[in-house]
Amino acid sequence: MGRLVLRRLAATAPVLLLVTFGVFLLLHLTPGDPIDVMMAESVDATVKENLRRELGLDRPLYVQYAAWMGRLLQGDLGRSIRNGEPVVENVRRRLRPSLELAFFAMTISVLIAFPVGILSAIRRNTALDRAGATFALFGICMPNFLLALLLIFFFGVTLRWLPISGYTDPLEEPWNGLRSLTLPAITLGLALAAVVTRTLRSSLLEALTEDYVRTARAKGLSEWRVVWGHVLRNALIPVVTILGLQLGTLIGGAVITEYVFALPGVGRLVVDAVFARDYPLVQGVVLLIALGFIASNLVVDVLYGWIDPRIRSR
Repeated sequence: MGRLVLRRLAATAPVLLLVTFGVFLLLHLTPGDPIDVMMAESVDATVKENLRRELGLDRPLYVQYAAWMGRLLQGDLGRSIRNGEPVVENVRRRLRPSLELAFFAMTISVLIAFPVGILSAIRRNTALDRAGATFALFGICMPNFLLALLLIFFFGVTLRWLPISGYTDPLEEPWNGLRSLTLPAITLGLALAAVVTRTLRSSLLEALTEDYVRTARAKGLSEWRVVWGHVLRNALIPVVTILGLQLGTLIGGAVITEYVFALPGVGRLVVDAVFARDYPLVQGVVLLIALGFIASNLVVDVLYGWIDPRIRSR
């Protein structure tokens, strides 16, 4: 298992280098000047030029990239152009809401997807299976922003059960914090639950045709014991893959949901930074999101080895 982890870690270095280069190049090729965004048109051109020189934006791109990489290797992600604070501090303030939302949505998706997926596979081609397929199709086709608006209207405006916007830290006020995250977590969790349900059902149906399943049934084991004791673990690898990939997406990619529910998360931070042409902040956030994806993939690889010991030797 240790060799597997080391191999995966060694493979991340070129990925991170490619991410830094791609983000830096795309940002600087995008039309717009951060100095013009920061200052009004009436500001004297000399003042703008002095600020551009002070921030190092007047230097060639390869020099700026080399300087940024030099600071990055020392653990310095730079400072935001907008507020002058370290990028790490900007991200730290926004990371907790995104992490809480991601894990809450992941929990909801697992609690829904596993029972529905297992029941759909066991009761194939029955009304229960068709109901599960309808739910999965609904979750996949429904846009997040539309589902968010429907949830706000029904649970927030009509029934007044849950707040429709804002964020309360669950560590400080557990009840209010969970209530503030419930609607956005359901918005993200239902879409993920639909994908996991379809994947789990297909994986279980494939595993149920294996020879060891027929042997277990011939021994007189009930269908539930066959599924829980023999089939489910062998069907988990594609499900774990999806959950691992989606965890990174939920942390850094829940932009629309965070905007609709006014959550101060990382996704909203990076979009605001892009509009402001805040190069250091965008570069730092995207790099940290890439690290999050790499970490989630590493966890998935470790889980592969636990689920199927044959993978450890590959």
